[in-house]
Amino acid sequence: MKAYLANGLFSLGDRLVNEQLAAAIREAVPGIALYVPQENDAINDKSAYADSLAIAQADLEMLEKSDVLIAVLDGVEIDSGVAAEIGAFAMLNRPIVGVLTDVRQQGRDNMKKIEALVRDGLENQFVYRNLFVIGLIKRNGIITSSIQETVEAVQKLSNKEA
Repeated sequence: MKAYLANGLFSLGDRLVNEQLAAAIREAVPGIALYVPQENDAINDKSAYADSLAIAQADLEMLEKSDVLIAVLDGVEIDSGVAAEIGAFAMLNRPIVGVLTDVRQQGRDNMKKIEALVRDGLENQFVYRNLFVIGLIKRNGIITSSIQETVEAVQKLSNKEA
């Protein structure tokens, strides 16, 4: 199975998440061909040069070859590159595994939080994500809330491929 891991790659936090997630997937799904853009120095070595067309071409080629997209949705907003990758991949009608580990998902059944939100929309204690992007993921995939859940989702997809 071929997979593509989409996430920001410019901050230390993003790069560490990518490394941790990629390692967990590679360990749990032997033989997976996992493309992680930050590992592609031809376009992502920021001390070198790659123009926008080269970056788009390289990533689109890998998306087209992939059976599944694993997309990290964490951050203040979904990373713009990740949102673009989700949009492009959704057109292929292949599975997408969204990864949203934001702790604000917890307590969704807490009535105090819900009542506060109803009283005052500025008291939103929950995470918001663009509904179009979320809808694209849900059409053919799922959204997980941990690395372990993500690994299990990729394993299930891998087993379907076998």
